[in-house]
Amino acid sequence: MKPRLMRTLAAAGLAAVLLSGAGLPSVADDGKWLTTSSLTGTSKYGEDFKHYDYVNPNAPKGGTVNSTVAGTFDSFNPFIVTGTPAAGLTYFGGLLYDTLMQQATDEGSTSHPLIADAYKHPADFSSATYRIDPRAKWHDGKPITAEDVVWSLKTLKEISPLYNKYYTNVTEAVAISDHEVEFRFDQKGNRELPHILGDLAVLPKHWWEGTDASGKKRDITKGTLEPPLGSGAYKIESFKPGSEIVWSRVPDYWGADVPVNVGRNNFDKRRYVYFQDVDAQWLAFTKGGFQDIRPENRSQRWATGYTFPAFKAGDVIKKEFATTSGEPMQGFVLNTRRAQFQDPRVRKALTMAFDFESMNRNLFYDSYTRTDSYFEGGELASSGIPQGKELAILETYRDQLPPELFTEPYKLPVYGTPQSFRENLRAASQLFKEAGWVSRGGKLVSEKTGQQFKIEFLGNDPTDERTTGPFMDNLRKLGIDATLRIVDTNQYVSRVNQFDYDVITMVTAQTLSPGNEQREYWGSKAADTPGSRNYSGIKNPVVDALVDRVIFATDREELVAATHALDRVLLWNYYTVPQWHLPKVWMAYWNKFGIPDKQPAYLGVDTDSWWIDKDKEAALAAKYKGVN
Repeated sequence: MKPRLMRTLAAAGLAAVLLSGAGLPSVADDGKWLTTSSLTGTSKYGEDFKHYDYVNPNAPKGGTVNSTVAGTFDSFNPFIVTGTPAAGLTYFGGLLYDTLMQQATDEGSTSHPLIADAYKHPADFSSATYRIDPRAKWHDGKPITAEDVVWSLKTLKEISPLYNKYYTNVTEAVAISDHEVEFRFDQKGNRELPHILGDLAVLPKHWWEGTDASGKKRDITKGTLEPPLGSGAYKIESFKPGSEIVWSRVPDYWGADVPVNVGRNNFDKRRYVYFQDVDAQWLAFTKGGFQDIRPENRSQRWATGYTFPAFKAGDVIKKEFATTSGEPMQGFVLNTRRAQFQDPRVRKALTMAFDFESMNRNLFYDSYTRTDSYFEGGELASSGIPQGKELAILETYRDQLPPELFTEPYKLPVYGTPQSFRENLRAASQLFKEAGWVSRGGKLVSEKTGQQFKIEFLGNDPTDERTTGPFMDNLRKLGIDATLRIVDTNQYVSRVNQFDYDVITMVTAQTLSPGNEQREYWGSKAADTPGSRNYSGIKNPVVDALVDRVIFATDREELVAATHALDRVLLWNYYTVPQWHLPKVWMAYWNKFGIPDKQPAYLGVDTDSWWIDKDKEAALAAKYKGVN
């Protein structure tokens, strides 16, 4: 994984399905129908949302946007753990399936109507009712019904670890009528649940329970290469298994005039071509015709690589888009399911051995900032020493926490001089010694067994050597047998889903209103669930308790305090060696687009609001063979 993953994917046209999160409405709405749901107050659009204020509502439709993808695919079912879904399909629907509501691209923790035109909940947050837009229909023309919604929740909770954890407190969905669904909860006071049900991807019950062209009954628990029936703005037009997929815009898409879609989804076709080699992807971009928009994630390339003819001629443009959404935690995730990582002193020692400053200077052109919070870039990040409500929360668990958590700020090692290099590695060596690992003959070995300390980093990109190599060099200086294994994308996904790794680089993105998804990230139950996002294998009762405090916070002040406490406990347990972040999006694109003057500051860029400028495209086609 590379920097800024969430915004990179959002920039590639999947913004609406990436912003998962939860939190608190400012007040209980007590049975009132709401057409916009905000967890941090009131949406800037109020209840009279017509379209996003940055889009061109009259943007022309047409043309093809070309994209490249690394690896391969073998399934059109993104909801199961096995297989690799094709580009355009995600856990939360992607291009094919609409959700009940759509998360806003320009405001955090805010959702607007899509399949559902409104929702409501009682004052005690014990349930939520969603009302289906009567216009909503599947691509075969049949209406989307409450039964589809009921079936989708039940089925997705059964087959998807992510949905099972995300909606763990939703006990059932009941069809009140053809157009109303009531979701019932097993608890009261969980203020996020009514909102996050808007993220539910709605699937066509009649299609999945039907038969394929050969008469075989379909099975949603397995992968498939039969293009599924959907409801979204696009459908699968054609594909070559593992190598290419083309999506076409649905001409009579039911939701074209729904406010979240006005001025968006402007491309008639979306073509994704797969490459096994990332260098080949880059070369294809420079030549044109394969990748029209490139979210850049390599600082070296951004600084020195844009020297090819099309860029010099002004036909490829580089642009930076600032963001306000906060930064993800990107880091080396230590798998505590492995015996060598179960001692927190070992995990701290590994953190002490990571030299960010030299890497930033020598490899990244001083582009990045060190990440030191799981909630980087806003009021949710912990800092200093705990005080006030946060301290009161942590006092409850004092005997289960490191004493220094209460008296010292969390600080990462700072390198940059020969002296600091020696001091940090010496500190790491001492921590290893305290944990029972000693240096013998240049090897770090267990005092008990004499076995050398080994770490295998798992990656799926040859460029991982560049970002992992300096860290491995330092670990080898400590006597650790550190290696990097690069596998293909399918094998990487499979091994990550089964937690079959020592260390991986992973990105965990947060929102302004954390909630239920924290169980999926850090909860003890998720640690043993294949396909969950508890990559570190955390089983910590204090973390579990703090996650519940976040979920059941009664107001914003309590939420912030509980999140500070959770952040601090995660940091002081050293489950991840934090890497870096960049508070902007780097984008390069062929000059064939019309782009609104304004882009959403929250995400930085929304390429779904762009359109093909036919005159620009024609000029490029005349100049470069294959560019269209």
